[in-house]
Amino acid sequence: MDWSDLRIFLAIAREGTLGAAARKLGQSQPTMGRRLRALEQAVGQTLFQRTGEGFVLTDEGAAVLGHAERMEEEALAFERQLAGQDQQLDGMLRLSSSDWFGVHLLAPVLAEFAVLQPRVVVELLTDARFYSLPRREADLVFRIKPFDEPEVVSRRLLHIDYGVYLKSGLEPPRAGDGSGTPLITMDTAFGGMPDAVWLKRMLPKAEAVARSNNRDVQARMCALGAGVAVLPRPLGDRLVGVERIDLGEAPPGRDTWVGYHRDLKRLARLRALLDLVIKRLAN
Repeated sequence: MDWSDLRIFLAIAREGTLGAAARKLGQSQPTMGRRLRALEQAVGQTLFQRTGEGFVLTDEGAAVLGHAERMEEEALAFERQLAGQDQQLDGMLRLSSSDWFGVHLLAPVLAEFAVLQPRVVVELLTDARFYSLPRREADLVFRIKPFDEPEVVSRRLLHIDYGVYLKSGLEPPRAGDGSGTPLITMDTAFGGMPDAVWLKRMLPKAEAVARSNNRDVQARMCALGAGVAVLPRPLGDRLVGVERIDLGEAPPGRDTWVGYHRDLKRLARLRALLDLVIKRLAN
């Protein structure tokens, strides 16, 4: 059995098709198919059922999956440990954060870091999903949910207050129920976010006119007069042409956490960036 064939197996299991797995690993689809057949011959089992929808793990494949993931984690730990011994301030760092946090809070810090450490290339991924530190999808992750993985070193970075915003000059919501008030709020997948729940409670008869999981989209629509929006204050307070309004109770704020894999604690470029982020953002 070849470990590189297990990487092929994992990619197909995660992506669901040969084509998607090939793009993930930067290989051709025929090569992926050939390597998968070689692995199945080596273990003497059919690992995937080929269907019109893609590749589905067989019972044997599901049994192999757990072992393959543990082997992958050991290989990644080895890579991280080697990386952690690198004391040169050059190379690459991959960061992950939400879209608005990356644009309005991280970008100024990263611009400063680029001047201080021009040989370090920082790649920032803004996404609603949580990137995995154990699988090294990112080196440094900023998110609103605390980390519970035992191999992750984390800390609370800052608390962010939220506010209610409306285009300047428009009539504020009616007291009590918000009847007739247009709302710009989170999409249905994120309808359980504390600020979305709070807004519904404060203005129960208000109607949503737009939904988005992107805070900058919400902010832009609010500035154009589409309706009321709850926004992080570092974003909303800088909007031109809007005002923060008082509904009698402040919306709930959120904590932001930052984490990295413990094997990278000696990586000098990560420590340099993290120290700057903490200096500029922590409260």
